[in-house]
Amino acid sequence: MRLRLRCGDEAVRCKDAAGHSSVGPCGTPHISKRKKYDQERTPWIRLGPREKSILDAGWAHVQSVHYKVSLRWLFYRLLQDGFYKGKDDYKNNFAKLFSRARHTRQGEWRPDTLEDEGRSVVRRSGGCENVEDAVGEMQANIQDAAYVPIDHFYRQQNYIELWFEANAMTSQFEHYTRDIDLVPMAGSASIPYKWTIAKRLESAAGRYGLPIKILYFGDLDPAGNTIQTTIEKDVRRWSDAAFELSWCGLTMEQAERYEIPENFEKPGQYQWEALSDEGAEEIITSAVERYIEPDLIDEAEEDAKEFQEKWEGKLGNALDKLGEDK
Repeated sequence: MRLRLRCGDEAVRCKDAAGHSSVGPCGTPHISKRKKYDQERTPWIRLGPREKSILDAGWAHVQSVHYKVSLRWLFYRLLQDGFYKGKDDYKNNFAKLFSRARHTRQGEWRPDTLEDEGRSVVRRSGGCENVEDAVGEMQANIQDAAYVPIDHFYRQQNYIELWFEANAMTSQFEHYTRDIDLVPMAGSASIPYKWTIAKRLESAAGRYGLPIKILYFGDLDPAGNTIQTTIEKDVRRWSDAAFELSWCGLTMEQAERYEIPENFEKPGQYQWEALSDEGAEEIITSAVERYIEPDLIDEAEEDAKEFQEKWEGKLGNALDKLGEDK
C-alpha cells in the first residue's frame, strides 16, 4: 500500500508491500493519474471540447429554473439543442458524461445537482443534546415557534390535490404551487400508498365538507393512462369520499401547442419531462386556478403572520423564564 502525497507536501519516501519505493520528480512520491484523480479536492477528469460544451449547456439549463430537475428532463433539453439525436445517446453518451461530471464535481456539478428519481432517507434520529440546548434552540427560532399555519381550504369552494406520475418532478410542482398536497405516484403506486390516499380523502371530506377535485398530470402514453386508471379505480373502491379526477396534462393539444418532442425511446408518445418549464408552469397554474382562489391562500397566510407577531413576544418571555428555571 502506498502513501499518496501531493506535490508540494513534505517529501517522504514511501514503500509498498514489496519494499519498493517510488518518488516523483519534485521529491514527493510518484502519483499516477488514477491516484491523483482519487485524491484531489476537485478530481481530475479529461474533457474534450464537445463534452465541455455539453456540460456547459446542461448547467445553463439547470440554472434556468428554480427547482431541481431530473436526468431525463436535462436530456430532453440537450436533445432539443441538437447535442444528441436519439435514445441510443441517452445511455451510451449522455448518462455516462453527466454521471462522471457529478461524481468528480466537474466545474459546478455536484452529486446532488439533479433530483433523485425515487429514493429518500427516513430520518428518525437527531435533536438537541439536553433540555438546556432545546430551550436555546427554541429561543433562536422563536419566529418559527410562534407561527401556526391557517388552512386556506376552510375558505375555498373546493378541496384539491395534485397527483402526478413523475416523482422526480416533485420540485417543479412545489415551485409552482403552494399549500396544496402533492401526491407523486413514481410509476405504478403500491397498494399501501393507494390505501393511504383513499383514507386521506375520507378525512378531507369530513374536515372540509367540500367537493374534492383531483388534478392528475402524467405522460401522454399508454403507460400513463394505465397508471392513472388503476390508481383511480383502487382509491374509489377503498374510499367512502366522492371525488372528481381530471386529467390536466399531458394532452395531444398541449403536446402540439408547446411543441413537445416525442419520447426518444417510443416515438408517438410524450413525456412530462420533455415539456418546457414555461409550458409546465402554464399547465399547472391554469389547472389549479380553475378550482382554487389564490387570494384566499394569501389571506390565510396574512392571518397566520398576524398571529405570529402577536404571540412571538409572549413565547419569548415564557422561554426566557423556562431557561432561568433550568
